[in-house]
Amino acid sequence: MPSCNQNKLLQHLSALVNTDKPRFFRNFETLQKVADYIYSEFKKYSNQTQYQPYLAGQTTFNNVICSFGKPSAKLIVIGAHFDVCDRLPGADDNASGIAGLIELARLFQQTDFSNYPYRIDLVAYCLEEPPYFGTDLMGSYVHAKMLHDNKVNVYGMVALEMIGYFSDKKDSQTYPLESMKKKYGNVGDYIATATKVKAGKFVNQFAQLMNANPYIKHHYYKAPKQVDFVALSDHFNYWKFKYSACMVTDTSYLRNPNYHKKTDTIDTLNLNKMSAVVNAVYHSILKLI
Repeated sequence: MPSCNQNKLLQHLSALVNTDKPRFFRNFETLQKVADYIYSEFKKYSNQTQYQPYLAGQTTFNNVICSFGKPSAKLIVIGAHFDVCDRLPGADDNASGIAGLIELARLFQQTDFSNYPYRIDLVAYCLEEPPYFGTDLMGSYVHAKMLHDNKVNVYGMVALEMIGYFSDKKDSQTYPLESMKKKYGNVGDYIATATKVKAGKFVNQFAQLMNANPYIKHHYYKAPKQVDFVALSDHFNYWKFKYSACMVTDTSYLRNPNYHKKTDTIDTLNLNKMSAVVNAVYHSILKLI
């Protein structure tokens, strides 16, 4: 079976982080160049690659989509956002998710989908960060609404939201609830699947497969939506349309001290574990029945 290539992860991280201007919503030309980069990489691995343009104010922004499997099959969406908060490097948030998404495209291109029961759409979203977060102009909302309006048969959705920061130090992991600390420990050396309490069939099955993966330690967070952390990514827009959705995350600000800071740089990421996350997601998705 194919596996994630760390050199390619680093290539994509560098292309996303080392732009002339940050991937900030006011830097439209930069965002379009990044969208074009993602499109060109997706196109290497799927002839079903397209832009999804939409208007935010007077400006047209683009999601980027590539597909694998039978067009008529029930759909699984795996997505990540490529914009940044403010004018920051955004290596973990969320160049890491996009780099993982592009590597998944390369892995899926090497996969035989003839007997696989689902279609997979990989979607790179624009405008996840403020001031658009929580609005109908988020790229993920636009995409989820399109699926709903077109009555697409969706099995589930996974958001890759910060998948590159890990620590083996004591007390490197915090939680929104004290009960979670007792359950999951205080060391930030794992990846998490996070979702609401009533997650749906897809998420429960996917998370169980992630629990059993041999590549990286994994924990499954299920919490009420009032615990804001479990909703802080693109997956929550799919909840609005009653889809089973979750995020795969290194837990963001609960672990990473560089969250939404100038110090969120490539050198702070653990490429070994980031690669292991991609492998875990890839194999868990392919084991879905």
